[in-house]
Amino acid sequence: MFGILNTQDRPHIKVVIPAFNEEKSIAHVIKDIPEDWVVEVIVVNNASTDNTTEVAEQAGATVLTEPTPGYGNACLKGIRYLQDINRRPEILVFLDGDYSDYPEQLPDLIKPIIEDDVDMVIGSRARGNREGGSMTFPQIFGNWLATTLIRLFYKVKYTDLGPFRAIKFDKLIELQMEDQTYGWTVEMQVKAAKHKFKTTEVPVNYKRRIGVSKVSGTVKGTFMAGYKILYTIFKYL
Repeated sequence: MFGILNTQDRPHIKVVIPAFNEEKSIAHVIKDIPEDWVVEVIVVNNASTDNTTEVAEQAGATVLTEPTPGYGNACLKGIRYLQDINRRPEILVFLDGDYSDYPEQLPDLIKPIIEDDVDMVIGSRARGNREGGSMTFPQIFGNWLATTLIRLFYKVKYTDLGPFRAIKFDKLIELQMEDQTYGWTVEMQVKAAKHKFKTTEVPVNYKRRIGVSKVSGTVKGTFMAGYKILYTIFKYL
């Protein structure tokens, strides 16, 4: 069970997982998170109509409910919960609930924070092993375009806007995150660049998700995500 660390030297780490109708995948995600690294896993049920809450609780997670749809809304709910002085972690990891990431790679993700005092680490699917069909062409092109624009305008090199990421909690609070929907990941990276945070990427692997993506799985979702990402990049110039 989460909550007991085997090594006292390890930092206080928690995980937030936004989840919308992920009853088939969420237990797999939670099970693969290394228990000896993580104090608490928080699943934010984001207006699900299935049994995501029950499955996540049975798997050992703390479950919060955010009734307003939106990836950013779910993440913000998790952050508000952790701002209580008795719940604050040193490092917060964000992870999707669809089982497309490899949660067991969490130690690799946080290693630069522990060893090199990095403020934020992005798990780059572009630098890792990506299963065929795990990302659509619009996703791949959109990531390339967004990271190219960030490099051009903010002078910081990223290769991905991947959801699997780790950040020092106090630094996350400094960013004053606001986005409620599709622009959440890019807002974090753009604001980190403006704040001149020390950031890096590590390669992470990626596989086909369980179920259909609520974003890239629809034409509307793909368009809205692309628009919001570009809007966010230019918003903070």
